[in-house]
Amino acid sequence: MTHDIYGLPVTGAGPDTLTAINDFIHGFIAYEQKATGIIAAAQADPECCLANAYAAMLWMFLEAPVAPAKAEPFLCIAEATEKAATPRERQVVAAIRHWIDGDVPASVAACDDILTDHPRDMAMLKLAQYHLFNLGDAPAMLKVALKALPGAADIPYTHGMIAFGYEQCHLLDRAETAARHAMSLRHDEPWAHHALAHVMLTQGRTAEGAAFLEAVADTWTPLNSFMRSHNWWHLALFYLSLGRHDDVRAAYDTHIWGLAKDYSQDQVGAVSLLARMEFAGVQVGNRWADVADHVAARGADTVNPFLTLQYLYALGRTHRAEADNLMQAIRARAADTTRFDHPAWAEVALPAATGILAHTSGDWATAIRDLGAALPRMAECGGSHAQRDLFEQIHLDALVQDGRASAAQQVLEMRRTYDPDGVPLNLLLAEIYTKTGLPDLAEEARARATATARAASA
Repeated sequence: MTHDIYGLPVTGAGPDTLTAINDFIHGFIAYEQKATGIIAAAQADPECCLANAYAAMLWMFLEAPVAPAKAEPFLCIAEATEKAATPRERQVVAAIRHWIDGDVPASVAACDDILTDHPRDMAMLKLAQYHLFNLGDAPAMLKVALKALPGAADIPYTHGMIAFGYEQCHLLDRAETAARHAMSLRHDEPWAHHALAHVMLTQGRTAEGAAFLEAVADTWTPLNSFMRSHNWWHLALFYLSLGRHDDVRAAYDTHIWGLAKDYSQDQVGAVSLLARMEFAGVQVGNRWADVADHVAARGADTVNPFLTLQYLYALGRTHRAEADNLMQAIRARAADTTRFDHPAWAEVALPAATGILAHTSGDWATAIRDLGAALPRMAECGGSHAQRDLFEQIHLDALVQDGRASAAQQVLEMRRTYDPDGVPLNLLLAEIYTKTGLPDLAEEARARATATARAASA
């Protein structure tokens, strides 16, 4: 019997297949493109249970309606060979079977069982965190990551995942400590960079955050499109706060949109950033059209509510007819009471969707009412704090557009607790204070914006 990169037994794998398995495991947790080689390896080795299970798993990360059909043949092969597999390998097959069948809670439970006995199974840890992230269960994200200690304490990616779990639980100091420990083990650990970016954004350390990400950005170039574009997306958020409009546009054009235009995560990253750019007063030109074309090609995609809501915004923002079709699909998905995530769709995603679509048509009152009702529970749809802030910004824009200056002031001052000197925030706050008859506060806000922009350009 052979063993994988982290010492776990692997059955039925020849040298080439074992290399592909190791490439998948490391590529998956490090966001390296070599992970995709598992597909060809599985096709070449139908006797290897784990290789075919991992190939099925990779297809599911397509995050598209066709993904289960793509994954199914590989998992059937894995199931046919699992009699000769180890108990852990059979558990891996079960975890992926649950996912393909749409039972994510059962998939999470299977991953958790694996980690109880095999804390060095980094692939299953990453899969568990992915699912829990999409479920909006931050404490469980942290709990499952901590199961890797002390058995996997020597693996830098362990600490990157722990860091993100801490950050999503608002334990920012612990998140930073874990992220920096991961980087001490491996400086180019991209998920640790990502966790630290979250911490700095939440703490309003925008200039420091931009400088940090710029210093490590060269290590993202060879990564898969999601990790490269997403870490650049975080850098672009710092640029927005600092008023660096040219740098935001350059980041979008060079590193965020265009790497893999058909991929779900690349699409929502582009949608989210374009919307934020417009809310911040950045001219985006004709950039919406290309993104909307690719989103429209997805059809009525309701695989994940967090993703679907951003697809809807792109279609509505560009007045595409497909927006109505997607809205109908969202209503149908929300009416399906057989799925584990029915409450998230029916009670959160549906009102959020009607609010988002109302915003894109200028129906501010409906946007404020429906999106406002969904916001307290948006975590149930998935996404990080930073990502879900898009929906907060859409709601805020509706307040401003509808002339509700008093309500907007309350939101803006709360936002200033974590972005105290942000240029777009303070410029908008100055407008609101002017409208509410508080000129001295308006001038203070303008002065903060000016000082930040001046320092950023120095």
